[in-house]
Amino acid sequence: MSNIHIPKTWEISEREVTPEAAFINRRRFLTTLAGAGLSIAGASVLGYPTESEAKTPPQIDPNLMKFESFERNPAFIKVDRPITDRAVAAKYNNFYEFGGSKSIWEAAQALPTEDWKVEVTGLVRNPRTYDIDDFKKKFPLEERVYRFRCVEAWAMVVPWLGFPMKHIIDDVEPTSEARFVRFISYYNRKINKGPGRRTSHPWPYTEGLRTDEMANDLAFFAVGIYGHELPKQHGAPIRQVIPWKYGFKGAKSIVKIEFLNYQPKTFWNTLIPHEYGFESNVEPDVPHPRWSQASERMIGNGPAFTWKRRKTLLYNGYAEQVAHLYDG
Repeated sequence: MSNIHIPKTWEISEREVTPEAAFINRRRFLTTLAGAGLSIAGASVLGYPTESEAKTPPQIDPNLMKFESFERNPAFIKVDRPITDRAVAAKYNNFYEFGGSKSIWEAAQALPTEDWKVEVTGLVRNPRTYDIDDFKKKFPLEERVYRFRCVEAWAMVVPWLGFPMKHIIDDVEPTSEARFVRFISYYNRKINKGPGRRTSHPWPYTEGLRTDEMANDLAFFAVGIYGHELPKQHGAPIRQVIPWKYGFKGAKSIVKIEFLNYQPKTFWNTLIPHEYGFESNVEPDVPHPRWSQASERMIGNGPAFTWKRRKTLLYNGYAEQVAHLYDG
């Protein structure tokens, strides 16, 4: 019996679906509008080489620290698809503060990460200001392999390293009035050049969750990836990872967290509210206004982009853990 594997609800079957039109239309829209990219990380450049990477070594920043001590969470140690090739993921990123194309990884190296502070404030009993070492020492770090689903209908698999968001909740003790949380990203208009004209963009980049969403065990703060510190294109030194939502819901390079009694404005919901809702869960039956979300394209392993079609799963395959948050 020990050799029998019973799939979890978050493990995906090998099914293929839909066309590439969703991706192409999205990129065309970004080019013409300069206002519909996403602040997301794809995956990472570091650690865990695949067979294909042996032939194509990834670009690794030697200054990025390797974490020597962390646990691999057995509940999230793998999914039924390979971890995205680090060489591909290293250069296939969304980080709208540095441009609207997928090749922002070089521009993102301008992000200053020294002496980083994160202020946690608002409706809390214990307001805090953390530095990155505080996060690494105060909260036990663990690795989780998560699916990553972009609203553009492409997907990756990423081994994040960090800690559940609920640890912050426990530390700052929100009051009973706190029903929402706002996450604010680093912004300096001299450094974060953005995609062309920025006059109508609601900088800084902000995102939000309900407090019960933040308290869910899946909601994660990542400080590393593939066993190393986050590279800058992935939102160093700390970013959100909410695997049942579209990737733009994960703010990068966070500098402030605010607990509120009202639903905060967020970047994409403010810019294009009819296309990007506040909730934005991965729901295959709820199409984007300009394309279907019924399927996704997996970014494949290897130096070439091998796109594999798969069926989109409700809540990105994490329905068992989060569906109760949306009953009714």
